[in-house]
Amino acid sequence: MAKAPAGRPALDGNAVRTQRTRERILAVSLGLFNARGEAHVTTGMIADELGISPGNLYYHFRNKDQIVERLFDRFEERISIEPPAAAGGAGAIEDLWLYLHLMFEAIWDYRFLYRNLDDIVGRNRRLRLHFNRIVETKLAAVEGLCHGLARAGLLEANAGEMRALALNVLVVATYWLNFQAVRGGHESGDPRDPGLGAFQVMSLVAPYLAGEARRHFERLGREYVR
Repeated sequence: MAKAPAGRPALDGNAVRTQRTRERILAVSLGLFNARGEAHVTTGMIADELGISPGNLYYHFRNKDQIVERLFDRFEERISIEPPAAAGGAGAIEDLWLYLHLMFEAIWDYRFLYRNLDDIVGRNRRLRLHFNRIVETKLAAVEGLCHGLARAGLLEANAGEMRALALNVLVVATYWLNFQAVRGGHESGDPRDPGLGAFQVMSLVAPYLAGEARRHFERLGREYVR
């Protein structure tokens, strides 16, 4: 057992090595899933990529579904960012843009989940429940942002329109990467896709923006798409 500084419990070398191996398995699995699609990756392929035996892999994760579950847990932690506090004027649009971009970056980093979403949540009830929880939380967050913009005089829409707008935002966020992959003819995607997804969502919001908020969005759009 490794020595630890005075006053601290001794480190268990086996536990440290086990944790490092688990982290390597998760990192390599995430890379393979994102590049090739989860459905096309086997535990044998993961073991080969790591240079370990299948038995060593099974010691840490009994099957591929356990790896997927742990990666989903990490995605859920990552996507649980809170929307910014209500701001006024151009700052509100900047905050909304940043919030959307952070969400799309999280989706990009765990894009294999969205590329094979129907199958993954269809075969795992726990993940289906957790994904629906994510959707409901984000739906409420985006709707709340819309109401905040409306109270600040930056968005002109009634409650029904804001609810529909929030739902459309979630639909685009959920299927944007699939749409881009089909159009581009490649599975792994393009690193620019998160930013393009955020811009596409902002384009849904744009027709409802008023005054300085609309003008600021138009300036952002010109800078982003040029």
